[in-house]
Amino acid sequence: MDSACASQKDNPVTEKYDVLPTQSVELLKELHILTRDGKLNQDSRRKLKQVFHLVQFIEPLMRECLEKGHMTLVDHGAGKSYLGFLLNDLFCKLQKNPSQIIGIDSRSDLVKKSQDLAQKLNFKNMVFIDCLSSEAQKHPAIPQEVDIVTALHACNTASDDAIRFGLEKKAKFMVLVPCCQAEVAAALRQTKGHQLKNELSEIWRRPLHTREFGSHITNVLRCLQLESHGYEVTVTELIGWEHSMKNELIIASYRGSSGTSAARRKDRILEEIGLTALAARFA
Repeated sequence: MDSACASQKDNPVTEKYDVLPTQSVELLKELHILTRDGKLNQDSRRKLKQVFHLVQFIEPLMRECLEKGHMTLVDHGAGKSYLGFLLNDLFCKLQKNPSQIIGIDSRSDLVKKSQDLAQKLNFKNMVFIDCLSSEAQKHPAIPQEVDIVTALHACNTASDDAIRFGLEKKAKFMVLVPCCQAEVAAALRQTKGHQLKNELSEIWRRPLHTREFGSHITNVLRCLQLESHGYEVTVTELIGWEHSMKNELIIASYRGSSGTSAARRKDRILEEIGLTALAARFA
């Protein structure tokens, strides 16, 4: 165990705040999950609970991927890379040959901070790339095929870009927690009242309903898109609603099954609610 790791027996911080024995307390401080004196405020506790809960969903997928000997995970909209760093700290760094974790974000300052932190902690298996999710498919630092794609609270169409990336890279698993979604809601506003001449438009006639239904139908279409490409899709809550309103967790596992029926249902929905202009987005 390296000097940055705390023993649950020797360090009261681990006993009080549920930091696991092999975790790097230095990392938790750098991520501002723990303060410099080892305390955990309420906001950090909430963030840590969300990420730890997500890790519990992802770890079994990582273990399945490792049956072939190695694994590559790409995290879209990585931000401060809480998820990537904690996955590495809790799981990858304990492997004899640590799996590769790649974080993608278009905010160069955050990418630089993550690069510096990975170097400081000697996490040589972590790579951080400054680019848009939509541009990541062709980035030379990313392998032709990856095992797991994650996107935690990637805003608006960034989740769709992560899905497209996963499809192109033949990902075995995709784990998505979508965030604010405006594109479909904007398209729905254009259909109500004149383009769509049936009662379905009542579902989104009022502005609040437009926003909420737009968010919901976006994720429905994403699930059908994934199923149409041979993925088995599970949708559940990430964590209690008291912690986050953006709480929908989509887990897609590639099974190679026929997606003809899902594709047909998806196209019918797009037609029925006047969204055929977005067909390419969900292809």
